[in-house]
Amino acid sequence: MDEDNKVVADARESFGKGAARKIRAAGKIPAVVYGHGTDPQHITLPAHQVGLLIRKANAVLDLQIAGKSQLALVKDVQKDPVHQIIEHLDLIVIRRGEKVQVEVPVHLEGESYSGTIADLDAKTLLLEVEATHIPESIVVSVEGLEEGTQIHAKDVELPKGATLVSDDETLVVLVHVPQKVDLGEEAAEAAAAEAAAEAPAEAPSEESAE
Repeated sequence: MDEDNKVVADARESFGKGAARKIRAAGKIPAVVYGHGTDPQHITLPAHQVGLLIRKANAVLDLQIAGKSQLALVKDVQKDPVHQIIEHLDLIVIRRGEKVQVEVPVHLEGESYSGTIADLDAKTLLLEVEATHIPESIVVSVEGLEEGTQIHAKDVELPKGATLVSDDETLVVLVHVPQKVDLGEEAAEAAAAEAAAEAPAEAPSEESAE
């Protein structure tokens, strides 16, 4: 386990919205750790450090609780919808060598055949992986793929040690030619309407119609 994932956690004694506000004001995040038949542990974590760590999907934290190490997988992040401040974390206890099921992001690389676009239909796939070796992403190459090409979950090369849990037939990528005509007409009409609204006397009608 990467040393950078070590996070010192403090036991949390106070609860409720008021207590949570005070915790966040002190640069901490309230969190709960549960799983493996253990009683839920209520803790606080350093906000800045954890904020950086959880930018990566399925982050595993090496919690230092009362001098003991406890591995935990970030299961749920609750954020303030307006300010995007982390309000609370749910963490699940994991053990080395244990298998866990996680949603892993799919990333496309390369360019499909000229004139086509590759749509990412499934942004994540559910995999079963070793808890301490969770892949950051699944990379799918669309280089040179032609119109009509479909890539399903069963066609995707998975990271070493990973097993697919999602349905084999899940559509991951579809390569197609974009409908330029319809989009072009809509865009031209919208531009014309906007120009007319902004400057009725000087509406560039001929240009807008192009």
